[in-house]
Amino acid sequence: DKEHKHKDHKKDKEREKSKYSNSEHRDSSDKKHRDKDKERLKLKDGSSDKQKDKHKEKKKEERSFDGKPKKEKENGFESPFIKSEPENNDFYHSPKHEKSLKRERDDDDIKPKKKTKVKKGEAVTDGKKKAKKEPEEKWKWWEEERYTDGVKWKFLEHKGPVFAPPYEPLPSNVKFYYDGKHMKLSPGAEEVATFFAKMLDHEYTTKDVFRKNFFKDWRKEMTSEEKSKLADLNKCDFSEMSEYFKAQSEARKAMTKEEKLKIKEENERILQEYGFCVMDNHKERIANFRIEPPGLFRGRGDHPKMGMLKRRIRPEDIIINCSKDSKHPKPPPGTKWKEVRHDNKVTWLVSWTENIQGSIKYIMLNPSSRIKGEKDWQKYEMARRLKKCVDRIRAQYREDWKSKEMRIRQRAVALYFIDKLALRAGNEKEEGETADTVGCCSLRVEHLTLHQEMDGQEYVVEFDFLGKDSIRYYNKVPVEKRVFKNLQLFMEDKEPEDDLFDRLNTSILNKHLQELMDGLTAKVFRTYNASITLQQQLNELTTSEDNVPAKILSYNRANRAVAILCNHQRAPPKTFEKSMQNLQTKIDAKKEQLADAKRELKSAKADAKVRRDEKSKKAVESKKKAVQRIEEQLMKLEVQATDREENKQIALGTSKLNYLDPRISVAWCKKLGVPIEKIYNKTQREKFAWAIDMAEKDYEF
Repeated sequence: DKEHKHKDHKKDKEREKSKYSNSEHRDSSDKKHRDKDKERLKLKDGSSDKQKDKHKEKKKEERSFDGKPKKEKENGFESPFIKSEPENNDFYHSPKHEKSLKRERDDDDIKPKKKTKVKKGEAVTDGKKKAKKEPEEKWKWWEEERYTDGVKWKFLEHKGPVFAPPYEPLPSNVKFYYDGKHMKLSPGAEEVATFFAKMLDHEYTTKDVFRKNFFKDWRKEMTSEEKSKLADLNKCDFSEMSEYFKAQSEARKAMTKEEKLKIKEENERILQEYGFCVMDNHKERIANFRIEPPGLFRGRGDHPKMGMLKRRIRPEDIIINCSKDSKHPKPPPGTKWKEVRHDNKVTWLVSWTENIQGSIKYIMLNPSSRIKGEKDWQKYEMARRLKKCVDRIRAQYREDWKSKEMRIRQRAVALYFIDKLALRAGNEKEEGETADTVGCCSLRVEHLTLHQEMDGQEYVVEFDFLGKDSIRYYNKVPVEKRVFKNLQLFMEDKEPEDDLFDRLNTSILNKHLQELMDGLTAKVFRTYNASITLQQQLNELTTSEDNVPAKILSYNRANRAVAILCNHQRAPPKTFEKSMQNLQTKIDAKKEQLADAKRELKSAKADAKVRRDEKSKKAVESKKKAVQRIEEQLMKLEVQATDREENKQIALGTSKLNYLDPRISVAWCKKLGVPIEKIYNKTQREKFAWAIDMAEKDYEF
């Protein structure tokens, strides 16, 4: 058995060497796939040009004549879904096939090994480096047929999760004190105490809610003797523990190159063993194959459960999902899984329930996988469908503001907020279960203040509530007169804690949205409004004459408009002031350099006037170029400073990754000659490979 395992491991390594060449994972019965691969490889070496031309012709016929994706049905979204797959058997049509191979793996491979780049039209040569590895054939899943009936995969095999390492007790010289006296803790209580000690310098441990929740959960782990002695958290002294962990952290930083390399190699080995799965003959990267270690819950914003103990996840808590005919993951020796399932209608590989919120956690595939990419593509196609009927929907809800029925009026005003302010719908929650966060349908009277006039504007609504992740939503918005009058009506004779929309909840709203457009939910409005805002802002803000830094500043400004719309805030980074000072120092130095260069140019011109020879003329030209170059560098730094200052409290990443159709950004880059790497980093380019391959410079959302 060991020998078999060893052979399997060797095989895995060899597969790695060929950079996950997909054909190695082909099932012998899957002839159709294999033939396809052979044809691709032939095209790749440039060994059969005739065939390449034929292939191109065939692909040309497959796409619509204007080079854009075909209508909904042909796009594979005839019946778009939120939870289940479309019921049709069509192809995804990529308007761009058989591209240069340069982009296929130019953007770094998923694994941190040497990259092999293949330039446009270049076959793999017999050069020293390239002879070793065939460049990976990137799986263009967007050009393949889709599954029907909600099936997500036919075959799924993986190794299961990597558990957190067991607790290592503290050395005997690291002591805990209570009320000034040394006290030896039992292993369970000591482990939980270390979680608090590690966070001692963090502001969390100064918050009353955090301390109260921690102490309550810590006591559950104590022996009865410890419980009777440890009655007050304020008398606990964790300082020696804290110093010990700080010293450990410093020791890690001071490791030798060899020690660091050893750790890196071990992490790489674990990644190769657990970080990939085989799904339908393709090797796919898993996103989060490590299970989070136990610790103290932080939550976002002022979460009422902060400080509670996140328990250790054990094999007995784990549900495994894989295909029947695969090699099932083995639990650690002496343990067993909670359950092994074979559900190909879901996309998760592993799941368990965490103890704080009782929510189900999943191990999923990496964002660059087919499963995630299809979901993304479909989300943006759904938003594009909304674009076609949004005017009709808006006209309808405006009409409904005048309805005789109160429930219809409330529904129409809520829909107006979801559309205009990109509010989330909001779900009902158990009493006192989680933080007091609300969405549009669960707004209370106390969350709104109506102003007949404010800041020189009429009919202003002032919103103030906690949204998702306990992030405060504060906004003053002028609304239409009829909306204002309706709000006055809804708030009449109500207490502050009463529901604003007492005849509405999310299920009523979502049912209505489904009637307006198949597959429509509140989130689709958010995606649509975010993407359309980006498209409009980019058209307004960018000019082709700008240099690249200025274009990127415009892009970030467009992205910022979306982040503000979606209320994606962040606290200014702790290092913000310092990094701004450093940048300002660079700007000042560059200004001095520019002044010097201008002085040198002036004297060179004066010199040339007197001498009137070729040499002095050349000197003037080179000094002119130097001035231009320094001016460009200065502008680049100033643009960077503006950008940083403007983005100080806005989180651009959330909207860029979740609400903005990536094809808008790709098309903008291609149209204005901005390298895609300036907008999307390596991981993001992996995630949006389908959009990079598909979008041409004339793409419009």
